[in-house]
Amino acid sequence: MSLTDKAIAQIRELIGSGALPPGSKLPPEPDLAAQLGLSRNLAREAVKALAVARVLEVRRGDGTYVTSLAPSLLLEGLGGAVELLQGDAGALQDLMEVRRLLEPVATALAATRITDGQLATIKQHLDAMRDARDDVEQLNAHDAAFHRAVVAATGNESLLTLLEGISGRTLRARIWRGLVDSDASGRTLAEHEAIYTALSHRDAALSQAAALLHVSNTEQWLREHLRATEPPASNGRGRVTPAAD
Repeated sequence: MSLTDKAIAQIRELIGSGALPPGSKLPPEPDLAAQLGLSRNLAREAVKALAVARVLEVRRGDGTYVTSLAPSLLLEGLGGAVELLQGDAGALQDLMEVRRLLEPVATALAATRITDGQLATIKQHLDAMRDARDDVEQLNAHDAAFHRAVVAATGNESLLTLLEGISGRTLRARIWRGLVDSDASGRTLAEHEAIYTALSHRDAALSQAAALLHVSNTEQWLREHLRATEPPASNGRGRVTPAAD
């Protein structure tokens, strides 16, 4: 572990222990460095790194503060990382596998907590998807909003941020483009309708099964698509050319 990493760990320890709770102001740089037994340069580098990670917020002319540490803030960088993985076939398959493990369970949980208003929002996005059947951009936008609304109904902000992060915008666009081109979009819309119907009955088991079927079918389509676009020399987990946005 580098000296900077150790400095970061020391500040994280102060935050994790409650010595620096969310919203609190850090001591001035010289005092922080002395408190932690660090040089001012190390303290400064650690603060910069934690600011990039959204753990700290540097306010010019005011000082450095601990952020709210809300999951949506700390995990927001995940989506950007996923976008950078768009050309890696193995990484994309891993992400879909994670989605398959999490999203059906989240959908089941949503069925037990969903309100009439949340259900109406999901229905609006489903209707919009039907109306935009051949418009990949609109399909993609309302598909993302549909799934976001489902997971939001769980009331679990960490789960929502995590699932949003692994369902990258470019990946969704690639999938919808392929489904429209292969005339499989109708089947996928029907899978969304099944999820909505199960949720409207507040049936957790049926909601989980409908979501699992949908994500599994999407995962299978992606695997076949990646296999078809795989360079001859690749071993199945190499680089692929991303679809254009």
